[in-house]
Amino acid sequence: MSGIPLQFPITPNTDSHLYSVNWENLPFGRIFSDHMFVMEFTDGKWQQGEIKPFGPISMHPAMSAIHYGQSIFEGMKAYRNQHNEVVLFRPELNARRFAESAARMCMPEIPEDLFLAAVKQLVAQDAGWVTDKPGYALYIRPFMFATDEFVGIKPSENYKFVIITSPVGSYYAEPVRVKIEEHYTRAAIGGVGRAKAAGNYAASLYPAKLAQQEGFHQLVWTDAKTHTFIEESGTMNIMFVINNTLITPSEEADTILRGTTKKTVLEIAASFGIAIEERHVTVAEVIGAAQNGTLQDVFGAGTAATIAPIALIGYRDQKITLPPLEGREISLRIKAHLDNLKSGAIPDTQHWIQKVC
Repeated sequence: MSGIPLQFPITPNTDSHLYSVNWENLPFGRIFSDHMFVMEFTDGKWQQGEIKPFGPISMHPAMSAIHYGQSIFEGMKAYRNQHNEVVLFRPELNARRFAESAARMCMPEIPEDLFLAAVKQLVAQDAGWVTDKPGYALYIRPFMFATDEFVGIKPSENYKFVIITSPVGSYYAEPVRVKIEEHYTRAAIGGVGRAKAAGNYAASLYPAKLAQQEGFHQLVWTDAKTHTFIEESGTMNIMFVINNTLITPSEEADTILRGTTKKTVLEIAASFGIAIEERHVTVAEVIGAAQNGTLQDVFGAGTAATIAPIALIGYRDQKITLPPLEGREISLRIKAHLDNLKSGAIPDTQHWIQKVC
């Protein structure tokens, strides 16, 4: 428990631009709602947070996050279901992962009740931004960064926690083309790969740019030591269906981000009686399955994309086309179940849905 009052003062935005949004042309992550949540960590504790009009944040030129990279974030979504309720999907998992990321980056943790209260009250304030258009949601971005005005390598003593929201449609407009990366590395054992740290994504930009120049959307990251084991795909966990078995890389090592969507996919698959293997997955195994016809499906699982079908895998000088989307029974069935849960079309027997308003 936080010990901080969980009802936050609100300064309403009197200049809403909700009604100017073009919902038919909504670029991902470029349109923002009317309010944001802001809370400061000073004098060794979190201070009272507030909800205020969305706007720029001032910063000192020596702010330590800029120079030394103490910055973490989360990604989650709010949905409007068929009962006209605004809901969140398993937000407690985001709260826990945010705390784990903070601990790894030597930052103060935010208690789960405080994190959830801030998210829910901000989303409630901007509930009008949560549309019921199929495939759309309100993307929620909590983030924290160090704010010491000091050029020196040490953990900051001051931090700012902010939540902003953005209405979004589909992250990928088409099935994804990926390339297996055998030179550059996303994360190494003992590093910060399990934390959702800003620097992880900065380090991925250059190799991703090279892949995009070759016509791919994303990379499939492999282990740093041998580049023979598959880890993640771009900003998503990756999953394979081989011989009717759902296979995904194990999170045993600290190089793979623990994903809410991946966890949910595995739990849904288990409830359907689908065979599951969470283990080390080799590049050779996947390429071999593609060549002998037993690779039935490959897809990414993540908050932004939810379930993103992968259409093509690039490996060295090969471009391997995967089976047609309409025949991918397992991922289609799981995606339909997820969509029905979030829309309220089927009962939430696992208590994964939390109502906002």
